[in-house]
Amino acid sequence: MPHTPDSATALVEASRLLFTTAVMSHSGHGNLSARLAEDRFLLTATGMIRDLSPAQLATVGMDGQVVDGELGPENAEIVAMHSVVYRTRPDVGGIAHTHSPAATAFALANRPLPCRTEPLLRFGQAEEIPVVPWGPRGSDVSVRGIAAVLDASATTNAVLLANHGLLVFGSDPLAAARLVIAIEESAEAELAATRIGGGVDFPAGALAAVRASMTRTSS
Repeated sequence: MPHTPDSATALVEASRLLFTTAVMSHSGHGNLSARLAEDRFLLTATGMIRDLSPAQLATVGMDGQVVDGELGPENAEIVAMHSVVYRTRPDVGGIAHTHSPAATAFALANRPLPCRTEPLLRFGQAEEIPVVPWGPRGSDVSVRGIAAVLDASATTNAVLLANHGLLVFGSDPLAAARLVIAIEESAEAELAATRIGGGVDFPAGALAAVRASMTRTSS
């Protein structure tokens, strides 16, 4: 079944946002997807998503079969990385995978990224971003690792892929892209803070206080 214009537009806009905010790696490598139904999703067809257009998207089943369009070989191997998140988290409507430099530094160090910046709280990422043990890209080892970490950290909206990069998910592709930006800024700040003694955790009750403030201003 062909993808819907709304889903395609959301992926194009998410890609544009990632590049205009300069959170992508020099190569511009990444992949994005949008859930279409319980059994399929829309996926970027290649790993180069700069200047993404609807023609560069393919509809893929959760079983890995291409339903509409064509996938480049470099993206055929990451279908399972997206589908495992959709199967595990029914609330997820969009996924973004990037090699954002500061976040990837934590992935290379195999160190979780602490939640110490307020934007993360505002996106609901009130816990550290966990690390998935390394496995070859798209392999059973990698996919099982993602599933295990999501099971252990049921409320996280992102994971770091050890020695690889960042995998973020949200209610839709734009929400996922906006969280990528917040995570990259947080990682940059965390690395900078180490030079002046290190970051400090939020006080107890910070998440509740932020949510209360957001509720007041939106009412």
